[in-house]
Amino acid sequence: MHSKFNFILCLFAALFQGSYSANKSPPSSSSVVFQVSGNVYPRGYYHVTVNIGNPPKPYWLDIDTGSDLTWLQCDVPCVKCLPAPHRPYKPNKDLVACTDPLCASVHWPETLDCKSPKDQCDYEVQYADHGSSLGLMVKDWFPLQYINGSVAKPHLAFGCGYNQEVHSSMDPPYTDGVLGLGLGKSSILSQLNELGITRNIVGHCLGAQGDGFLFFGNELVPSSGVIWTPMSTTEIDKHYSLGTAELYVGGKASGIKDLPIVFDSGSTYTYFSAKAYKALVSMLMNDIKGKQLKTANDDKSLPLCWKGSKPFKSVQDVKNIFKPIMLSFAKSKYVRFQMDPEAYLIISERGNACLGILNGSEVGLENINLIGDISFHDKIIIYDNEKQQIGWAPANCKKLPNIDDDGDPDHGGLCKPYGSNLDILQAYCAA
Repeated sequence: MHSKFNFILCLFAALFQGSYSANKSPPSSSSVVFQVSGNVYPRGYYHVTVNIGNPPKPYWLDIDTGSDLTWLQCDVPCVKCLPAPHRPYKPNKDLVACTDPLCASVHWPETLDCKSPKDQCDYEVQYADHGSSLGLMVKDWFPLQYINGSVAKPHLAFGCGYNQEVHSSMDPPYTDGVLGLGLGKSSILSQLNELGITRNIVGHCLGAQGDGFLFFGNELVPSSGVIWTPMSTTEIDKHYSLGTAELYVGGKASGIKDLPIVFDSGSTYTYFSAKAYKALVSMLMNDIKGKQLKTANDDKSLPLCWKGSKPFKSVQDVKNIFKPIMLSFAKSKYVRFQMDPEAYLIISERGNACLGILNGSEVGLENINLIGDISFHDKIIIYDNEKQQIGWAPANCKKLPNIDDDGDPDHGGLCKPYGSNLDILQAYCAA
């Protein structure tokens, strides 16, 4: 649940567990794909529809690779439930016990004190924008359809939130909850892998014009063109950390090195540490001198906006003025993450160009540099927990990558008209 101004940065601690060996290996075709809806501006988040329960009911969940815990608003009864697209989930009697290892994972790094083996597992998750959810852990069915049409019905643990807070700048309706895709044992990804349902790989493709897709498993990972870099297990090992990088603007070195980088789809915007942010703004300002742009101090959409001689309609209107920003990774020679203007600018309702990279020190991030949704635009991002690597490649997020070994766009089983997580496949087949 992002806000438009102080966006959820989802730095909920998750114990780094590496990849989990499944009790049984996933079937040969074991990838699941979801259609993603939303945008960075003005909505401020991307969500997927997940069916939960028996009979299954749909819920909109904010996709978040920055936290482990999946939760949805829950009527047990509600102490404080927020306006949302669907009615709060009504749990069955299947509670997660305090002694369950998943409960310990949710509470890490704190030690759990279970007074009785029958105690329920309570949780509280807090986000950097002061949003929060308080509730208890429950289990229910999550029917999922593989891309070949077969169906799995895993029984998964998640949070049943009966008391939610949200930042005052957010406008309803909010999502029904959060889909936690982090590294810890309680994340949906880890649970699916442990049950042998999917491989421990997650990827997303978020379109600059909105929408896209999310997938679990390895079949939608492009066979070529992906830039891979190892996950860092030293600096910030409870997040999808890529180690340190140096900042370049328009091909020029900023002199700012050793920036710890974290990928987090739970953050709408990108956040740089104070030193990197100041250097970036200074270099951008220098580049646009004499380009008929003025600072738009009256536009409060984001902290820094520029106006032209007439309102801009899209980022394309300013693409020749603003230069690419690049992160060059220290551990991996020649590995660079490039952000073109559409990956760091939005056009506000007033027609101004606003910088979607913010000062992380103002929201308590200290030296962490968080790469959020805006910078993932028009790229496929893959978090491979099995090989401990993160990859990216340019992509058209309106189309699924080919899944055939020979690269031919043979849709095969993609076109069978099954459950809701295959809506995107049906649209793809019809195109």
